Amino acid sequence: MAVVGPQPSLGPGGADPKASLNPFFEAVSRFRRRKWDGCIDICTDLLDVNPRDQAAWFLKLRALTSKQWMDDIEIDEEGVADLLMDENAVASAPRPGTSLNRPLSKSEANGAPSQVVRPVSASGRPLTGFARPGTNRPTSSSAGRDVATAMQGNRPGTSRPLTSMGRLVRLGTASMQHHEGGEFVRLETLDLHKYAQRPAIAKALCDYMLYYARNPRKALELASEATQAVDFKDWWWKARLGKAYYQLGLLRDAEKQFRSSLKCEEMISTHLELCKVHLRLDQPNSALDQYGRAGEKFVGDTHILVALARTYDMLNALLRGVQFYKKVLQYDSVNTEALACLASHHFYTDQPELALRFYRRLLQNGVQNAELWNNMGLCCFYAGQYDLTLSCFERALMLADDGNMADVWYNIGQVAIGVGDLGLAYQAFKIAVSVDPNHAESYSNLGVLELRKGNVEQAQAHFQTALRLGPHLFEPAFNGGLLAFKLGEFQDSFELANKALEAYPDHIESKELIKQLKAHFSSL
Repeated sequence: MAVVGPQPSLGPGGADPKASLNPFFEAVSRFRRRKWDGCIDICTDLLDVNPRDQAAWFLKLRALTSKQWMDDIEIDEEGVADLLMDENAVASAPRPGTSLNRPLSKSEANGAPSQVVRPVSASGRPLTGFARPGTNRPTSSSAGRDVATAMQGNRPGTSRPLTSMGRLVRLGTASMQHHEGGEFVRLETLDLHKYAQRPAIAKALCDYMLYYARNPRKALELASEATQAVDFKDWWWKARLGKAYYQLGLLRDAEKQFRSSLKCEEMISTHLELCKVHLRLDQPNSALDQYGRAGEKFVGDTHILVALARTYDMLNALLRGVQFYKKVLQYDSVNTEALACLASHHFYTDQPELALRFYRRLLQNGVQNAELWNNMGLCCFYAGQYDLTLSCFERALMLADDGNMADVWYNIGQVAIGVGDLGLAYQAFKIAVSVDPNHAESYSNLGVLELRKGNVEQAQAHFQTALRLGPHLFEPAFNGGLLAFKLGEFQDSFELANKALEAYPDHIESKELIKQLKAHFSSL
């Protein structure tokens, strides 16, 4: 005999249970499930019925904030105004290793690979294997405080950095366009003293001002009132004061508030915010000390360990950074940044097999992009696995876009030079400069290939173009200087050799060239 199973019961009067569900309860449920838009719509309907529904107002406030919230501890890019008008520098001529403007040189970096092996970015720092905010921050005051260079992005002429608080302002204005009546909360009409007496609402309102309305001035006023209301004993309000001061560019005031917050309660986020202030003030050693104290208090926290490694990378102390990336993997074996940076380190220290293992681990973790396949192709080539090299580059080209296509073709050209196919290399570099006309490395290599063909004038033109587009590269300057020396243009050769030494002070061949030129000049 067949048994009839239980049937879903209907509500009173045969109605669907969802139809009789309390709308505010449904809004709370959607908020907990991170369905912000659904929660906001329900709260908006409730407020249309009863504009004084405080619970719906509070929930909508939290939902709007959560929808636009971002982890701003790490997303921190300096805009044009910050680069040109920053007067917070402590020393105009700091010692190497004590300032982000003067990272350690090769001779002080304790065995790290040289610039010949490990190229540098446009900011003058060695490539770390992981692109993060601030990666392209200039390392010299002349490069950072000049209008022409400050308006350039990763590649000159193709992008530009943000204006001051540009990302925050754009996010705020874009999020407010969804409201028919304009802004949800009119901050100018609020009685902040009254709200400061109600901590739960005040905290939600403060985050709304910082993350949704992007109005740090109002957040600063509210946080000041609320801090007084709790008799200066709440670490949260002091941390928010520091965040508001930081967004307004008042770094010394932000530092005081973060230190005061840490005295009340030590929190990881407050430590990281304070270190971010030190880095903006160009005090990396103070940041390292603070990270060290935080690491002793919160043992095994990967955020602190990664931040330590990043700071050592900024100072060009690469081997110290590698130690902390290894510690990160002990606590979090799938940390993408640590895996990528360790892979890059092993590749540039002539261990492509180990680098390939780290990149394969990233692939297993679900990372799928052109950069990863490009790096795997290079590792396969230098590890002698030639059968896999081209297939990796094919996959990289499939995933590449206009931003990284030129780099992939440039690396294909490098592989072609390695196997002796100079025709393929020439074509690859030509494609790279057609995709990105500002790819300085490709122009430099094209100059070398043109010189092998005997096209001296074309080679000189390519070297000059490469030097103009990539003043951080020493190769085009040295190549151009050596070519000028062989052509008898000794003054041009001397100037180009000095430019090569400016980009890479330890370059032996440039020093030898200058030595020969000085001997020649003295004999005249």
